[in-house]
Amino acid sequence: MASNLLKGTMILTVGLLLSRILGVLYVIPFYQLIGEEYIALYQYAYVPYSIMLAIAVSGVPIAVSKFVAKYNTLGDYATGRKLVKSSMLLMSLTGVLGFIVLYALAEPIAHLIIKDEKAVFTVQDVATVIKYVSFAVMVVPVMSLIRGFFQGYQHMTPTAVSQLFEQIVRILFVLAGAFFVLNVFKGSEKTAVSFAVFAAFLGAIASLVVLYWYWNKLKPEFDGLLHGTGKTTSDVSLTNIYKEMLVYTVPFALVGVINPLFQFIDMITFNRAMLMNGVDGEASNTLLGMLNFSTHKLVMIPVMLATGFSMTLIPLITSYYAKQDFAQVRKSLDQSFQILLFLTLPAALGISVLANEFYFVFYEQSDTGATVLAHYAPVAILFALYPVTTSILQGIDRQKLIILNLLVGILTKLVLNTPFIKAFETDGAILATACGYIVAIGLNMIAIRKTLQYKSTMVFRRILLIIVVNALMLSLVFVSKWGIEKVFTADGKFGALLVIIVCASIGAAFYGYVTLRLGLAQKLFGERLTRFTKKFGF
Repeated sequence: MASNLLKGTMILTVGLLLSRILGVLYVIPFYQLIGEEYIALYQYAYVPYSIMLAIAVSGVPIAVSKFVAKYNTLGDYATGRKLVKSSMLLMSLTGVLGFIVLYALAEPIAHLIIKDEKAVFTVQDVATVIKYVSFAVMVVPVMSLIRGFFQGYQHMTPTAVSQLFEQIVRILFVLAGAFFVLNVFKGSEKTAVSFAVFAAFLGAIASLVVLYWYWNKLKPEFDGLLHGTGKTTSDVSLTNIYKEMLVYTVPFALVGVINPLFQFIDMITFNRAMLMNGVDGEASNTLLGMLNFSTHKLVMIPVMLATGFSMTLIPLITSYYAKQDFAQVRKSLDQSFQILLFLTLPAALGISVLANEFYFVFYEQSDTGATVLAHYAPVAILFALYPVTTSILQGIDRQKLIILNLLVGILTKLVLNTPFIKAFETDGAILATACGYIVAIGLNMIAIRKTLQYKSTMVFRRILLIIVVNALMLSLVFVSKWGIEKVFTADGKFGALLVIIVCASIGAAFYGYVTLRLGLAQKLFGERLTRFTKKFGF
């Protein structure tokens, strides 16, 4: 069990890590090309796009993987194949419908966002970029269906590789398009942003090509399993298949929408609340760009591990739950919570401590931007925990609770956002987001505990130990940073990068040494790490 969970998670995590790194690194040249002011216009397109994708397909990969894993465990490979064949046309139609809806709603959404006639961007500017990004919605549903099928067979590599290729192609067209529009064709920054968001469609096409290659490669294996059972047709009707899929998909469609919906709440309330505080439209627009794009890009880096865990956990927990093997389900939970916090806690808090340097390297020297990042980075821990807790509830067939808990979390954000922004400005939006996630995660954990009678004193003790080690590590990093600043001043990006490298190396070395000496890392990562560390006396 441990090896399957770790192997699947690490494959997805490596792919997601590379994808996230590229997704952050491209911002450096893109930011320099279009400028800070137009970053807000870029994210105005992506937030509605993300919501549409979440509604249309975000639950598809995990739901399909859960469905396929369940029937594969029962030796019924035909039902999973039947689902994929029948869903190809349905997903294609869903993509076209999603494109039409988002394209048609571009102007109404823009009117929700732009309320002030003196705003930096007009309603037409925002509507245009939303229309350009909507084309990508046509391709993503089919892509998600195929990824979910692979994951149901515990093949995580196709998802990881296709995501990586999708990101590479998208970024190439974002940067090349923006460069040519601005420097060759002497176009405007608004045109460059429109082309940049259209690159999402081109990236999705590239991902689909990769998945098609993997399908041809793995089809003999799938066919062998199908024919090996002697049962090549499914007894489950399409009506029952789609009923079950709907039960699986709807909760995760809502789960996928939580982060972009929180951002959308900020989009429609932030500028108005800041205006009540006397902050002008241009300054408010810049702060919103920092919150929803610049800092959010960096904050989401530690969260990629949670995405890998949630994708791997669903078919694994579903398999054990179908066998009524509750001991293995609990072991999966123990391992997941510990490894997740072991890796995300130092990453999120490290970004917070080094926020000034991170913001300088990726964007520019900005005390405001660094402050927003420092306060926002710890929320990544909540972003990481939420998808894992919902994946667990999905794996044990508690879909209704996922929906209820999610709605309560969103309502919390919606109710608190405007008064918190009026009281604390940008920090208020961050605080409202944290409160919404804490409520949703807390309700999920209560449901998990009641359903599985899950209570692990050992996990609680280890999490406390992880927190203590992180506190010591962060103290060391803070002192190291203070010492470096006494020696020289990091005036340029290279100097800031050097501070990050030195401080992160010191922190990682301390964290690795202490956790290995305590035996914590060996207990979490299994026999392979233990055999390796014994060679070095740990």
